[in-house]
Amino acid sequence: MRTFIHHNPDCGTSRNVLEILHAAGAEPVVRIPPDRLDPPAASGPAAAGLTRRMALRASKSPAEELGLLNPDVSDSALLAHPVLVNRPIVCTPDGVRLCRPSEVALDLLDRLPPWSLYKEDGTMILNERGGHVD
Repeated sequence: MRTFIHHNPDCGTSRNVLEILHAAGAEPVVRIPPDRLDPPAASGPAAAGLTRRMALRASKSPAEELGLLNPDVSDSALLAHPVLVNRPIVCTPDGVRLCRPSEVALDLLDRLPPWSLYKEDGTMILNERGGHVD
């Protein structure tokens, strides 16, 4: 099974997760933005245990202006706006997760890079010995 990432190149967290995947030697299939919510179904929000509503990006998006935060909005209405899916969503042979915060991606990797990794704000998330930093 290949590694997939539903990626938002305008998002620092998403860029950081893509960098983590590359640093670990993964060559992910990158989807920018998803033109459907689940292509293939095993790599998208549903596979990560997210409902369409849970996968909706509410902050820094037009979701509120479009009325999509109203609890009465149907799932089909949410499907009409796949660009508003919260990303990055990463699918590897070890699972599927919404990788927010970016260090969630570390749990999906078979091997970690032997050097330190940092979040987009400069916080260390992996030390040079490959250990998670809390």
